[in-house]
Amino acid sequence: MPNPATPERTAAVLVGVDLGAPHFDHDLEELGLLAETAGMRPVARLTCKRQAPDAALFVGSGKAEEIRALAETEGAQEVLFDQALSPVQQRNLERAIGLPVNDRTLLILEIFAQRARSHEGKLQVELARLQYLSTRLVRRWSHLERQQGGIGGRGGPGETQIELDRRMIGDAIKRTSARLVKVKRQRQTQRRLRERRGAFNISLVGYTNAGKSTLFNALVKARAYAADQLFATLDTTTRQLYLGEAGRSVSLSDTVGFIRDLPHGLVEAFEATLQEAADADLLLHVVDAANPHYLEQIDEVQRVLHEIGASEVPQLLVFNKLDGLEAGRRPHALKDSMALDGRELTRVFVSARTGEGLPQLRAELAARVAPSIVDVAELAPPCEVSAPIGHNRPVLPQETNE
Repeated sequence: MPNPATPERTAAVLVGVDLGAPHFDHDLEELGLLAETAGMRPVARLTCKRQAPDAALFVGSGKAEEIRALAETEGAQEVLFDQALSPVQQRNLERAIGLPVNDRTLLILEIFAQRARSHEGKLQVELARLQYLSTRLVRRWSHLERQQGGIGGRGGPGETQIELDRRMIGDAIKRTSARLVKVKRQRQTQRRLRERRGAFNISLVGYTNAGKSTLFNALVKARAYAADQLFATLDTTTRQLYLGEAGRSVSLSDTVGFIRDLPHGLVEAFEATLQEAADADLLLHVVDAANPHYLEQIDEVQRVLHEIGASEVPQLLVFNKLDGLEAGRRPHALKDSMALDGRELTRVFVSARTGEGLPQLRAELAARVAPSIVDVAELAPPCEVSAPIGHNRPVLPQETNE
């Protein structure tokens, strides 16, 4: 019997449409994780293949009827699509299925709204949600078409309710944007102070749940919130990291994680936060080495870095969760290189949870901070790890090492 103090989670049907994208998630694994993170309970999954989305229903009338029947059978209360829906498609699907229909974009926005803790984070999420809602006013509420005439704050003569609501959201967007401009100025002032002090700035970037916050805590002995879930932290945390090998401290920042199809509005709203990555002297690109789709996740992070103007910042690849690799997939050395976007990048394997590989990572950071250090190998234990007898060097699947 469920605990009455625990709110019952919304049962949801997950729907994905294969439109020929190279990395379609046939198992809807990530959408399921997003739904669970948002407090929902996936009860069924349905995928289909189309050459192009249906203009009216995205999946077509036949598939919409199939989704409706599946939702009735499973007792679902909501339908979630793995792709972004237009306002018209969303409205038509809700009419055809008879249940609320939402897409991946809104799901990510809801998670961000739940997780934002700082004043800045809440402002950024609020702006993104307002921008999203401003395009959705026509999708569900037929009463908004009624005209509201007369005197007072309910709108001018002949102004419809939908026009009034659109104007109110527009005003809210302007107010929130203005407050974010002030936050951006404050961050710029903080960055200028760090530059005056000659601080070397390092930002952690990577796909969500790659272990950035756990690595951050392991390096600086901090207590930033870290959990095995998507978007565990949204707010940027900056701490000083002392590198004894280099004889100086550096500024280390933990940033929000990226994800496939991250809503453009969120990227714009989080500009002040993501600017930390664009202004960094070095990016620690944290990768979940135990995830079979790590190459696709790397590509998505690179795409977002390009979008925020951080693609040219020097990168150091940190393949985390080494403790999660099977014996046959463990690397022969904890430090090597990997070709990425036409560049040969240094790669270090670590386990932020157990501490394995962290001395090699600190030594590599010291070498970046103090290029005058000639022999970095003397600063840390040897990187080589003994390979199993009689075995060649095991590599990660689909590895593009050159």
